[in-house]
Amino acid sequence: MTGNRGRWPKIDEGHGVEDVTLLILEWLGEQGVNAMIRMDAERLADNAPAWTFAASGGPLEHGMRADGRTVQQCMSVALARLRDSGLSVPF
Repeated sequence: MTGNRGRWPKIDEGHGVEDVTLLILEWLGEQGVNAMIRMDAERLADNAPAWTFAASGGPLEHGMRADGRTVQQCMSVALARLRDSGLSVPF
């Protein structure tokens, strides 16, 4: 982890990726990647995947987006796509 400032907690393997989402966003920012996660109430009301993760910049050649019905599903897809893009997310 580049720029580790001693703030990374030990990950509890019994919990899902939603527990480290903010740490992932912070780590991406340290890599020069702009990233966000949001929940869209209108999409939720339409029974569509309401969670969206988006990232661009830094080492990402192209921007990327991942959607999911839950934050865990959304972030799982996002992490897979980030890793496919060459970012070794340490979570």
